[in-house]
Amino acid sequence: MFVATLPAAASEIQAAVLRIDYPALLPLSRLDLPEEDRAFAGAELATEDNNTTGRFLGHTFETRTVAATPENALAEFQALVDAGYRLIVVLAGADDLNALADAAPDDALLLNARSGDTSLRSENCRANVVHVAPSDAMRADAVSQFLVWKRWTDWFLIGGSNEKDLRLAEAYRKAAEKFGAQIVEERTFQDTGGSRVSDSGHVLVQRQIPTFTQKSSGHDVVVAADASDVFAEYLPYHTWDAAPVAGAAGLRPVTWAPTHESWGATQMQRRFEKLAGRHMGEEDYQTWLALRILGEAVTRTGQGDAAALRDYILSEEFELAAFKGVPVTVRPWNGQVRQPILLSNGRMTVSVSPQEGFLHQASVLDTLGLDAPESQCKEFQ
Repeated sequence: MFVATLPAAASEIQAAVLRIDYPALLPLSRLDLPEEDRAFAGAELATEDNNTTGRFLGHTFETRTVAATPENALAEFQALVDAGYRLIVVLAGADDLNALADAAPDDALLLNARSGDTSLRSENCRANVVHVAPSDAMRADAVSQFLVWKRWTDWFLIGGSNEKDLRLAEAYRKAAEKFGAQIVEERTFQDTGGSRVSDSGHVLVQRQIPTFTQKSSGHDVVVAADASDVFAEYLPYHTWDAAPVAGAAGLRPVTWAPTHESWGATQMQRRFEKLAGRHMGEEDYQTWLALRILGEAVTRTGQGDAAALRDYILSEEFELAAFKGVPVTVRPWNGQVRQPILLSNGRMTVSVSPQEGFLHQASVLDTLGLDAPESQCKEFQ
């Protein structure tokens, strides 16, 4: 969670990042083990960047980082509020994010740097939350545009059994309908719990996944909706029929990847690696972006109170360079940051969505996720 506050006569802008850590099984790949400083390292880099510009205008940025559990998150949040923080970047699940938004004082602004739950940008939106993390719908649309551009329009959708897997699968169904693809078959991979990695894991997978995917309808691509990291990594090279995999494995929709080099991103990568001693992850980037959005708003308005910054961030005047080829902006109807989505295979950036040929009357970035007529959010009106 990020927080910033600036009294009218002060030049010191205090900031904080609150990250909620949830119990979880080990990831399927050792490469995905969570870093202790995830998100916090991105905050440190953003603070350096904000101070680079801020010192010319008399602004000094400082950032406080707080790690919380689901049990003490509200207390940690209240402690930040009591200490005077009013601009808050939150890394939390959807329910906890909205609980914090509902508990926030009227003069606070929260920035969501983790949850992709599309309902937060629609029927469950909050007026005091700006969404820096892309929605599930944005990620699904990014993959879908590329698959349709490739004319891989017959999909075999495999979804997980957990609630967030079901939400992601629904995002892919809507994306298929939106862009003219067809889901020729769906199957659900049941999460039975317990350890997902063992010494003989590859032997079991080599037998189980082909059987699970056998006798499927003819398809061009397998689309994996596995937000819980239970099975998708096992799909490439193990499906019964030869087909590429996209979604939660294979071709992934991400906000940032260590392989991203275009539009000055190499310079960003090197600076982060020097600072943190590791590659930059998505939560690092999303936290960096959230703090930079606030820093840019402070620079442009000369203000530090949440109401003034929110008004500017949601205005047509706001834009920010974010190493994505085009400036990022914010949708005024639900507070979602518009941004391109990288499509990565883990070794290189395969493509970037929106794809060529997908048009929009206002911004091509609005072909990703909920456009104004699709969102049920009324809080921003």
